[in-house]
Amino acid sequence: MKLFDVYPLFDITPVKAEGSYVWDEKGIKYLDLYGGHAVISIGHSHPHYVQKLTEQLNQIGFYSNSVKIPQQQELADKLAKQCGYSDYSLFLINSGAEANENALKAASFYNGRKKVISFSKSFHGRTSAGVAATDDKSIQAPINKGHEVLFLPLNDAAAFEQVQNPEEYCAVIIEGIQGIGGVYTPNAEFLTQIRAFCDQHNIILILDEIQSGYGRSGKFFAHQYANVQADIITMAKGMGNGFPVGGILLSPKFEAKYGMLGTTFGGNYLACAASIAVLDVLKEENLVENAAEVGNYLIEKLRQTEGVLEVRGQGLMIGVEMPYPVADLRKELLNEYKIFTGSASNKNTLRILPALNLKKEEADIFLEAFSNVLTKSLV
Repeated sequence: MKLFDVYPLFDITPVKAEGSYVWDEKGIKYLDLYGGHAVISIGHSHPHYVQKLTEQLNQIGFYSNSVKIPQQQELADKLAKQCGYSDYSLFLINSGAEANENALKAASFYNGRKKVISFSKSFHGRTSAGVAATDDKSIQAPINKGHEVLFLPLNDAAAFEQVQNPEEYCAVIIEGIQGIGGVYTPNAEFLTQIRAFCDQHNIILILDEIQSGYGRSGKFFAHQYANVQADIITMAKGMGNGFPVGGILLSPKFEAKYGMLGTTFGGNYLACAASIAVLDVLKEENLVENAAEVGNYLIEKLRQTEGVLEVRGQGLMIGVEMPYPVADLRKELLNEYKIFTGSASNKNTLRILPALNLKKEEADIFLEAFSNVLTKSLV
């Protein structure tokens, strides 16, 4: 049986990983500034993470949500203390796409509406409503096109003047920082404007923090830079450091009802153990602060690098805009300098998404290699 091949693959087979490094089957060591697509938050194979998962698996690995799972409440309590949304409720699922799908469903349940507002360059997942709210027609199958979604330009102060009959919209969904679209950040004024628009028309504001959340931006959630409060926050990726887990935080305005939302695997023992371990390490090792410090250092140095058009992002979620497609640049960084980096839907954007415990010395390794590659291309 062959695999259904839908991704272009690095010609590398990692067999071991630790911290910000992975090793292939030949024993070659690579600096990982991609983090498995922003998933590795506390570093590969962190001892506390491994211990927590091992201990949990030795007790009980799985049972469905038909029983009480105390680790779910432990996770909720720790998350509340670290993210600041202490009066919100947590619903656990398996992935970012599920998080956005359930968030949109909860919004529609709340106000009885079905239209959605999203933004240019957005990406919200590969499930039905998530795909419909994503600004990429290439991933929309005919079955996804029944949803009514209005796409507005990001950071356009006049954008909401285009919205006719706002009372027909159930939700506005926006990323804390756009990821696949090229690392574009909604500014504070724009988020404040969206919050006011939603309040005026009883629309639910969903902040998609799937990639930008869990400390990656240098705040626990990227939208906290703008001091704006969401009605629903969606999470995944760095939440489990590689274990499949997602979640949504719902404001007190939402009333939980049996059958409203559901999941078989969501919030299982192992998922909770992984997520609790991540929160432990984020706090004990000050990784949110480290993401801000090392991220700001990287951004500043990259902005000083000759040949770079623009550097976008916050913390350790960085987009480097080049005047040409970055495919060959990424290949040279990987093959010659043994450094993993990411790309975006904009072929000219290089994405940097390392673990949040990245050290300045490791950032310098990348900066030197990046400069060397660009110097070659400029000669």
